[in-house]
Amino acid sequence: ADSYRPADVETQPYPGFATDLQAPMAVLMTQADGDSSIHETIYEDRLDYTMELVKMGAVIEVVDERHARIAGPTPLHGREVQIQDLRAGATLVLAALAAAETSVISGVEHVDRGYEQIESKLLALGAQITRIDA
Repeated sequence: ADSYRPADVETQPYPGFATDLQAPMAVLMTQADGDSSIHETIYEDRLDYTMELVKMGAVIEVVDERHARIAGPTPLHGREVQIQDLRAGATLVLAALAAAETSVISGVEHVDRGYEQIESKLLALGAQITRIDA
């Protein structure tokens, strides 16, 4: 496929669209050919990660604590970003992998809690990733 189609996602209990997937989906939405939206129906304050994506060049309008609009396609750029929780961590790692430049990600202990050996798995897939001990 030459481009991704935009989507309007509404989180729902199983078997609907999982709330844990809405943040990683937002990264994909930044690359879609048109505007997408997220409606988080399960939890409040699950859109905080969008501020970090905006730092990377994403065009996101957080309408309220449960709704966001994402314009695409927008190139993502390497930046220094801060992980606040596990879901945001996976999202920012994906965004950094999609970015043209190098990103520096702080707060990786959140990712370590939920993803065993994520670095070695990403390296095996061809990612360029290095852990820097602070």
